Amino acid sequence: MVIGDIARSKGMAAIANNLHVARESLYRSLSPHGNPPFSTVVGVLHNEGIGSG
Repeated sequence: MVIGDIARSKGMAAIANNLHVARESLYRSLSPHGNPPFSTVVGVLHNEGIGSG
C-alpha cells in the first residue's frame, strides 16, 4: 500500500505517536493485507501535509 510506504519513509514511530496509535498497529493496518480505518488513512495523509483534516 502506497500510504504505508510513505509512512515508513517518514518514520512510522513519529506518525503513530502523532495519531495516538501503537506503532505495531499502524504497521499492521498499513501492510499489504491490512484494512486501515479511514481515519488512519486520513491521519497519515494529514500528517504528511496532504489534504486537509
